[in-house]
Amino acid sequence: MIAKRAAQIAPFLAMEVMERAQALERQGADIIHLEVGEPDFDVPECVKEAMQRAVAGGQTHYTHSLGELPLREAICAYYAETYGVAISPEQVLVSSGTSPVMMLLFAALLDEGDEVILSDPRYACYPNMVRFAGGVCVDVPVYEQDAFQFDPEAVRERITPRTKAIMINSPSNPTGTLLSPERMAALAELGAPIISDEIYHGLVYEGRERSILEFTPDAFVLNGFSKQFAMTGLRLGYLIAPPAYMRALQKLQQNFFISANSAAQQGGIAALQCAAPDVARMKRTYDERRRFMIARLRELGLGVAVEPTGAFYVFANARHLGNDSLSLAFDILERAHVGVTPGIDFGPNGEGFLRFSYAAALDKIAEGLNRLEAYLAGR
Repeated sequence: MIAKRAAQIAPFLAMEVMERAQALERQGADIIHLEVGEPDFDVPECVKEAMQRAVAGGQTHYTHSLGELPLREAICAYYAETYGVAISPEQVLVSSGTSPVMMLLFAALLDEGDEVILSDPRYACYPNMVRFAGGVCVDVPVYEQDAFQFDPEAVRERITPRTKAIMINSPSNPTGTLLSPERMAALAELGAPIISDEIYHGLVYEGRERSILEFTPDAFVLNGFSKQFAMTGLRLGYLIAPPAYMRALQKLQQNFFISANSAAQQGGIAALQCAAPDVARMKRTYDERRRFMIARLRELGLGVAVEPTGAFYVFANARHLGNDSLSLAFDILERAHVGVTPGIDFGPNGEGFLRFSYAAALDKIAEGLNRLEAYLAGR
């Protein structure tokens, strides 16, 4: 008998679309992938060189469970330089990607029945991780006409004695929008700890991203190297937490993951210290793709009322095509051979939307949207 906590996990629909697309590719179909948020760039050269040196030099063993001290120091230096906030290496836990540190955080934070406030729409995996740790998700809808911004007053109304955290993600997956500094400050003043997923920091094309640590020290920051530095397969992420939580988090890491990949940690140091020119080049390319995709989707009649200014997604309103985004996404895949993510993956308030990723090359994006145009003309 499968355990209840495993049986109740909802599928990650972006992966379901991708895996069906891969099955079609094995049958000979030419698929344009706009469904997954994976950079198409190679890792920066300085990261490769650092990892090669690490392996050649025998740095292939277990590391400290919190992560190599030089990497934790580099993370602290990066946050000090970028956001003007002071954190200690003893507040940083490095693990094998941002998803594992999220699981560790919820395991340390939540008892059975404790609540986490989430936006709707939000990253698809948040609710599953909260529930797996025994928590309860409390949804607060965010709306296209309000630029998908968390409303602090709406959040205040949902706070109860069981509220353990308010979770934010700016730039956001799936909307690509940034939470305004004013709203971040207002959320920080509500009294509940903030969990801030900052994985798309560094990929902002208009304005600038702000860390929650600029507004409150009573916060947990999730970040990593996958998106900004195109290091998805190297699986390296980190958590910044208040000191009182670090021993519990460390014990969880020791038991469940031991330590992060030793060579990847050396790559992480190099990324923070040497890869700024590579990130700037990638950002210019993403911005070109972003502008093209927004204009083209509007030409096709899809709604982009709020232009995304960060990450690499456009969350397009397709409600005029129906209110079953899952069926629509699979129909587009089967008939047009274009992978897109259904909005329902991100919560009930995402129904009727489609998420398009511009992490693919511009020629692929152009071809995919041309195919979508033909699909829409044939409906």
